[in-house]
Amino acid sequence: MASGIIPTLALRSAKGVEVWKLEQQQQQLEFIPVSGFTPDQSKSCRAIVYSPNGRFLAWANGSTVQLCRVSENWKNIASLPRPKACYLQFSPRSTYLMTWEVYTENPKETPKEKPNMFIYRAETGEEVFSIIQKRHQDWQMHWSSDESIAALLVGGEVLFYDHSPTGPGFKQVVKRFGGLRNGGVSVAPGPSPPHIGVYIPGTKGAPSMCRLFKYPNLEMNQPVASKSFFQADKVDMMWNRKGNGLILMTSTDVDASGVSYYGKQALHYMTPKGDSCAIQLTAEGPIHDVAWSPKSTEFCIVYGFMPARATLFNLKCDVVYDFEPGNRNAIYFNDFGNLVVFGGFGNLPGYIETWDLVRRKKLTSFKAPDTTLLEWSPAGDKFMTATTAPRLRMSNGFKVWHYSGALLGEYNWAGELLEVIWQKFESGTFPEVSISDKKVTGIVSTTPVASKQKYVPPGARNSIVVTSSGQTIDLRPPIPGLPPGYRSATQIKNSKKKEKKSKPAEGAENGTTGQAKDPAETKPQAPKKKAPKAAPKKESTGDGDVANGNAKSSGAAAAANATNDQEDNDSTTAGQPKPKPSLTGDPEKDKKIRAINKKLKDIKLLKEKHERGEKLVATQVTKMNSEEQLMKELSALKVGAA
Repeated sequence: MASGIIPTLALRSAKGVEVWKLEQQQQQLEFIPVSGFTPDQSKSCRAIVYSPNGRFLAWANGSTVQLCRVSENWKNIASLPRPKACYLQFSPRSTYLMTWEVYTENPKETPKEKPNMFIYRAETGEEVFSIIQKRHQDWQMHWSSDESIAALLVGGEVLFYDHSPTGPGFKQVVKRFGGLRNGGVSVAPGPSPPHIGVYIPGTKGAPSMCRLFKYPNLEMNQPVASKSFFQADKVDMMWNRKGNGLILMTSTDVDASGVSYYGKQALHYMTPKGDSCAIQLTAEGPIHDVAWSPKSTEFCIVYGFMPARATLFNLKCDVVYDFEPGNRNAIYFNDFGNLVVFGGFGNLPGYIETWDLVRRKKLTSFKAPDTTLLEWSPAGDKFMTATTAPRLRMSNGFKVWHYSGALLGEYNWAGELLEVIWQKFESGTFPEVSISDKKVTGIVSTTPVASKQKYVPPGARNSIVVTSSGQTIDLRPPIPGLPPGYRSATQIKNSKKKEKKSKPAEGAENGTTGQAKDPAETKPQAPKKKAPKAAPKKESTGDGDVANGNAKSSGAAAAANATNDQEDNDSTTAGQPKPKPSLTGDPEKDKKIRAINKKLKDIKLLKEKHERGEKLVATQVTKMNSEEQLMKELSALKVGAA
């Protein structure tokens, strides 16, 4: 650390606002509350922010906006009367604090419209500006790096304020630029006077356009660069730190080609020198993230379907380096631009890769599950990951990692953690970190690791049966479909069952004892009056499967047939039900056997539908495929009973 400076962490949670510092304890970092800061115990804190130079900390606690000075032992500067403030932001040199709250109207008050955006002087908490700003996105004032020029987009018009030593400040609008309803504005960082980028939405039949102007020359015929494009409902303008390169990310709400549900995206590049081009990507798919290197000489794009591509470009939009494909959707450069972290968050389970950009070398890869926030330390040698609400309300907390992948410290938060931010510092406060391949000793995380066992759906659980002989039987239905020409033992059993049912009736009508006939000549005839059935003689079905080309033993079918015949004998006599006799002597096994027989009857009906050409749904096909397994289970139950 430079001069012993240790960045602090500000935490916003359901408990309020706290400030912690990091202290080295042997091989790990301990998180200790800062003694000079009095925690705010308000339970409705909506925003928290450090100033760019790290001198001020501000937060909105639901009743006021608190502003304190870090350098003077966290001395409170002012309590600003902004109970509804939900967004806070400092100007680039930490001179002003901007607050914004949702715009509302009250017809009973005069005037019914009141300002909802305010600007305060950070040193004193004095209000210096207020205005009605109905925009939710792009609500803030845009500043030049030296704060000499400020621009605010209100109602389709950009208002410019001059804060130079001779300028009127917020007292007077010195320039106006109209025609930007649903458009955008961006002030370039770097030396003054700055370049101004404006996005002009297209009208019917006319393309959208982005133009660069050199302040104060803001006439429509005075652009230094211009780029037009179709298919743009929204444009994000991203400057590098030096202000000599601008990336435009255009997007549409709907993709007319139907390739993407989330609309269509494209990237364009512009420079104040007048150059402009479309950035060509080598893979189809969404653009996940775009980020400038802090060195302002390169930018990186993560794009394409998973595994996503990551490509580094120079200021001429030439490919400098192609990273190996991976599961990633976010880019994070450290403040020196010599290290980059690729993250796979959101719908990805927390993949993290750390790369040395100087040597184009992958340093490590690991997983930080449930990560919703990642931020580099201002020292550039470590970064913080956090699990926060409302994205995730369980297992909230944060961890600090070394760039080599070693876990230096972690804290498991009790309750909902909403936000964690590092204290910021001016450029040059810390020396550029030197990257080493030396392994850093870390700690073992106490966070429970997710089970690596294969997930088993509830319907398939408890479906493994171990027979008395020690055989393990999986009762889950097979996945594949029926093979051509397949006929199971149950089909044979059902045909024999029909044959046997018809014989006693035939014998009664003919005055015979039911001698067996050729199955081809036997036709089942329903008796005129249903009478109690005598137990039919068991017949051998050992050649049933052979006749169908399947040389299998049909002992299981015979066992099922005997069981079904026994159930038929249990029918009511003279309208009075009889208790079902035990099949095996074990009530639990009897219950299972009856359940299997019921399933086999259902499968028979499904097969009849299938033979008639009726279409079956996936669950019916799965049930039909489980016939052979059910027969095995039935056979096992009968053998165990014997």
